[in-house]
Amino acid sequence: QVQPVESGGGLVQAGGSLRLSCAVSGNFFSLLTMGWYRQTPGKQRELVATITIRGTTNYADYVKGRFTIFRDNAKNTVYLQMNSLKPEDTAVYYCNAHLYNDYWGQGTQVTVSS
Repeated sequence: QVQPVESGGGLVQAGGSLRLSCAVSGNFFSLLTMGWYRQTPGKQRELVATITIRGTTNYADYVKGRFTIFRDNAKNTVYLQMNSLKPEDTAVYYCNAHLYNDYWGQGTQVTVSS
């Protein structure tokens, strides 16, 4: 069973930083493509960043240069380092694990105040 669990959200002022973590249970982490998505009320969930098993990363244009996704296979954990945060980054951030199927965490709230 693959179960992502996010942590690290919170309230931060514009221009500040946060690091989100996503720990994944099970023995398949090194085989998983991992991603971070976000969602605000009334809107569809949108891609933030992904990282493949080989470490290839992909970012949405609106976070390029500010956010960094990286993974630690020894710890079964993927991270999202968020710098230069903007109020429009406020959302619930979800961790996604993909291996044939998609597995989602429960989400963690990030609020950026102006």
